[in-house]
Amino acid sequence: MELRVPITITDEQTDEVIHATGLLDLASGEIHRVEYQDWDVAQRGLPWDSADYEFTSGTLSHQGKDVEFSVHVNKTTGQYSVSATELLEIKLKAAQLFAGLSGAEMLAKAPAGKADTKGPAPRKGGPGLLH
Repeated sequence: MELRVPITITDEQTDEVIHATGLLDLASGEIHRVEYQDWDVAQRGLPWDSADYEFTSGTLSHQGKDVEFSVHVNKTTGQYSVSATELLEIKLKAAQLFAGLSGAEMLAKAPAGKADTKGPAPRKGGPGLLH
């Protein structure tokens, strides 16, 4: 199942902030369909290709609540994305803010076999014994 959510993207340079929109794929962390606002790529190039480029961040918004996160830019391909760790954090924060759920509540509601919050089962015979 493919689930893409709209996000805003901010490329920060030393003296300028460039805004864009895109679609974050919640399965892969890739960001698609990036459209810059008030930035002419044909004339000025890509924001992250400038000598004074500093970093890129993203924001997922829902009903006045925001989740901010770091965005990685692959300067070879031009692909925006978030790391797997960052993607998990986005999902947890979004659930907390948008649905009012805590991380523990999300794990408790997960289908059996998907999330094990108890860790591995203890071995018979006590700790330190090999079986």
